[in-house]
Amino acid sequence: MAPDHVFFISSLLQPFGSSRNRTENALPGLRSDPALSNIPLLRPLFPSTQKICCIMELQKESSGMLHDAAVEGGIPPEEEKFLQHKEDGMRPQFTDFEGKTSFGMSVFNLSNAIMGSGILGLSYAMSNTGIVLFLILLTCIACLSCYSVHLLLRSAGVIGIRAYEQLGFRAFGHPGKIIAAVVITLHNIGAMSSYLFIVKYELPLVIQAFLGQTSIDESWFMNGNYLIIIVTICIVLPLAMMKHLGYLGYTSGFSLSCMVFFLSAVIYKKFNIACPLEVFGNHSVTSVVSEDSCSTKYFTINQETAYTIPILAFAFVCHPEVLPIYTELRNPTKRRMQNIGNVSILGMFIMYFFTAVFGYLTFFENTEAELLHTYSKVDPLDTLILCVRLAVLVAVTLTVPVVLFPIRRALMQLLFPGKSFHWLRHIAIAVCLLFAVNLMVIFVPNIRDIFGISGATTAPTLIFILPGLFYIRIVPKNQEPMSSRPKIQAACFSALGFIFMIMSLTFIGIDWMSGEKRNLGGH
Repeated sequence: MAPDHVFFISSLLQPFGSSRNRTENALPGLRSDPALSNIPLLRPLFPSTQKICCIMELQKESSGMLHDAAVEGGIPPEEEKFLQHKEDGMRPQFTDFEGKTSFGMSVFNLSNAIMGSGILGLSYAMSNTGIVLFLILLTCIACLSCYSVHLLLRSAGVIGIRAYEQLGFRAFGHPGKIIAAVVITLHNIGAMSSYLFIVKYELPLVIQAFLGQTSIDESWFMNGNYLIIIVTICIVLPLAMMKHLGYLGYTSGFSLSCMVFFLSAVIYKKFNIACPLEVFGNHSVTSVVSEDSCSTKYFTINQETAYTIPILAFAFVCHPEVLPIYTELRNPTKRRMQNIGNVSILGMFIMYFFTAVFGYLTFFENTEAELLHTYSKVDPLDTLILCVRLAVLVAVTLTVPVVLFPIRRALMQLLFPGKSFHWLRHIAIAVCLLFAVNLMVIFVPNIRDIFGISGATTAPTLIFILPGLFYIRIVPKNQEPMSSRPKIQAACFSALGFIFMIMSLTFIGIDWMSGEKRNLGGH
């Protein structure tokens, strides 16, 4: 090597020479490259630089070994990063599951989670509020639901959380995790029960119409209790055994199609049923019909109005399914998932409003708590209504597996934290849940009890209270102090949930204590 070149290299490496002793003491087992030791000027200098490189390699290896040890050590899911926090505009990276569900399928699943048996009580709610007040309430609750989804996604994006109950863990520790899981379980069990209630009371009427009978006999296949058990075993359980929620996108799309058909029939019947009603089998009604019985009310408040807000809140709850759907979303970003929530809520808002309006304008004051039973009073053998009943039965039946997934996830987080997926555990939880729900459906007498109580307690907790509290606790104070506008809005949002819960429970309690026997839908 030329002397000038050797002098140049030695001058560049001169600063490392002072660290030779420290490096050799730190790594006494390292040796320099014999090929390089043949260069006289580099012999005293290069070993230190070589050892510095070795230190860097050892740091990388030790970092990798620590990571492997953490993985093999079985860190619980709540200690892992699910949505790696990135700066705004960066896509969060999933570390535990690569989502494959498209935008459309995610909209179907979330819309199916929103839409349920609550749609059958919206016309009854409108008859006790009036069209204008109903529209105001429905719009407010829909907007608040979108804001609630924003709070959940924002909280999840800060530290990376895989499920609703995990937000509770990060916000309040294990008590928060338990509370979130219990609320999700109670709410979704109430939802599943209400869906199977529809099957229990409507399927016998469908069979009756097929057989051309005007009354239900004592045959086993006309017994609603037997029928829900058969439906659960043959339809609900196989779908509930799916490994991923995204697989239910096709059944959710079909379920929504059935409800679109239901809405079309409600609109059509508005122009084919006269008011006052001519009840089937009683064509010689001589009672005087009041002038208000067929008049449109735009704003009204009565004792039944207490049930309106809980029914609406129950109809828009989809929050336990938001993060599981986000988990399985292809190309997941907060904005993409927020758009899915907005599109789903907007679609259900349109369907809810038109169903309520045309159902109410058909029956006015005669609207019952369960809309399909009101149609059966006019003509229980109507072919179109028979098809509508079938469509609703299919829709609510296919919704049950969707709302079962968050319950199973919550129970897994409580009972088996850190455990990997196992088919036996996956199936056993589904079987136990469906068994408990079937018992509830068989022994609880009235569907409105589920609508009112569940909507007045768990729905405001999931929509208002917990998302606001999670946002306040999870978003760092150095980013948004408590005096910031977003934190104040979240606090007011949670307070609104408490007020809503107390008022609804108070009104329902007064209604029960009055002891009045009103028509609650014929159940």
